[in-house]
Amino acid sequence: MRDHEVDYEIKGQELQFVEIELDPGESAIAEAGAMVWKDSPIEMTTVFGDGSRQEQQGGFMDKLLGAGKRLVTGESLFTTVFTHNGGGKARVAFGAPVPGTILPLKLSDFGGTLICQKDSFLAAAKGVSIGIEFQRKVMTGLFGGEGFIMQKLEGDGWVFVQMGGTLIERELAPGEQLHVDTGCVAAYTSGVDFDLVQAGNVKSILFGGEGVFFASLTGPGKVWIQSLPFARLAGRVVATAQPEGKESAGEGSVLGQIGDIVMKN
Repeated sequence: MRDHEVDYEIKGQELQFVEIELDPGESAIAEAGAMVWKDSPIEMTTVFGDGSRQEQQGGFMDKLLGAGKRLVTGESLFTTVFTHNGGGKARVAFGAPVPGTILPLKLSDFGGTLICQKDSFLAAAKGVSIGIEFQRKVMTGLFGGEGFIMQKLEGDGWVFVQMGGTLIERELAPGEQLHVDTGCVAAYTSGVDFDLVQAGNVKSILFGGEGVFFASLTGPGKVWIQSLPFARLAGRVVATAQPEGKESAGEGSVLGQIGDIVMKN
């Protein structure tokens, strides 16, 4: 059984959404709360897990395991299935929750498997399985940060994954190596090897602000890099937020934090 074939159109620049066009009987799955709008003939049903054919063929424990995998990767226990039960064509739209890029990929073009950041999945043609990918190397597991637990998308249909900021695609030749901040690794194909390398000497680690390790990606395969991972954006917002919820009066001044202290006393 093949995944449902769907047509799509991505709209917008920094805050994108994807419109998926369904023929009668076709379905798409999406993260809970991702829908922007839909045509009335499309009916929505909430399912436990990802609603893939593996879960449908299995029993309750298979569905429970599938939902548990989604929970580990930071997603909801439930997904929403959108099915076109009318005539002609109908559309449903899904929006990304953060500024960035929606990347459309057909899994059959990449050997049926894609590894991506754990909160990347937005929507897909029905039949795509959403699982987890653990980094098996001890060092990667201990210090890999965002790269330790990732999503594994399997199937042969279209998937739509959301990336933060600007997206860069690199094709790695066999043995070619690329060093990336662990949070900026958006996705890669199954043939790419993920490992860690130390980020320079002790001085660079202490004062460089880039962390202790880089992700080392070795080809062959494709790699997608995001310029603004959500964790980095959230961390900057939290770091600059004031306890009172007010904008800092000294922000951008020569005195900076010293000026803030003076103004408060």
